[in-house]
Amino acid sequence: MTTRRRRVKIAYKDEAFLDSEDARPLRILAEYLEPLQAFSREKVSDTVVFFGSARLAAHGPLGNYYADARELARLVTQWSLSQPPTCARYVVCSGGGGGIMEAANRGAADAGGRSIGLNIGLPHEQRPNAYITPELTFEFHYFFMRKLWFAHLARALIVFPGGFGTLDELFELLTLAQTGKLARRIPVVLYGRRYWNEIVDFDALARYGMIAPEDVALFTYADDPVTALECVQREVAPCEEPPKTPDFAHSLKPPAAAA
Repeated sequence: MTTRRRRVKIAYKDEAFLDSEDARPLRILAEYLEPLQAFSREKVSDTVVFFGSARLAAHGPLGNYYADARELARLVTQWSLSQPPTCARYVVCSGGGGGIMEAANRGAADAGGRSIGLNIGLPHEQRPNAYITPELTFEFHYFFMRKLWFAHLARALIVFPGGFGTLDELFELLTLAQTGKLARRIPVVLYGRRYWNEIVDFDALARYGMIAPEDVALFTYADDPVTALECVQREVAPCEEPPKTPDFAHSLKPPAAAA
């Protein structure tokens, strides 16, 4: 009587295992390593990140923000492509969905440039928009890994009006800047002064002592695409040598303990 030998799957090809609780660290690591490989392969070094609501449609009541985000992304991409070949590195990056995210990717495409989409799987089935460069389209399960990649390559951040998600992403970057966790400054541009002044009273935070007065200087305002571009250009260092790919915003080392 012969016995059949049961075929056993290799662990990294066992989908049931990879979807299990025990394999969560592997899934988290994969959401770090896959983008890392892609950015290295595509020679992406630095990004200009656009945040903003998926609800701001091109033809909605606040459609002017969509149009402005599209134009600003076009200007950023045009400016980047006008640099010497070793310096053409500022790739527009969005959250990959609709609304302001779509406008940013669309504007980069208008200028003939590449753009990144860091999409997130949500119950409402947010889909990557059609304007992201295919090789730079990513799908995340973990919000914190997605936010790591927003910060990791960012040279500048432009934040259009948005809701909980936009506020979460904005304050993540402001906290990193305020606490000195990043080894380089990332300029933050809040687009739409009237909106931001109504939604977040930064002056009140300083007045109550919740933030230092100088923390209000961590960001600036803009109300038109040209001004926003100038805010970025003023603070982004000129390219003096070929950049690393990717060029990470490394964490600052903690100060040495006193003897």
